[in-house]
Amino acid sequence: MDFVLKNPGGNILNVGRDIGYIFQRQVSENEVSFTRPLNRDGYPRFHIYLKANDEDLWLSLHLDQKRPVYKEAHDHAAEYGGVVVENEAQRIKQILS
Repeated sequence: MDFVLKNPGGNILNVGRDIGYIFQRQVSENEVSFTRPLNRDGYPRFHIYLKANDEDLWLSLHLDQKRPVYKEAHDHAAEYGGVVVENEAQRIKQILS
């Protein structure tokens, strides 16, 4: 699920932490990947990419249902929509508004 919000300002790493996510990796100069596990073993987990400029914050959110089967594989069972993802998007919007 992709959506755009007004940039709340500040460091993009702090924005990710403010919404309860854990830094995963720097994707590019202005894009960062974060995760938010739903239980102790790490899956399922929300996975979000944040990208910002001075005015806008772009968010790309999905739910990783399980670990990739192979160590080097990036394929995984992910949900990009549905009630659970929509509820998480609403939670994020409330925090950042």
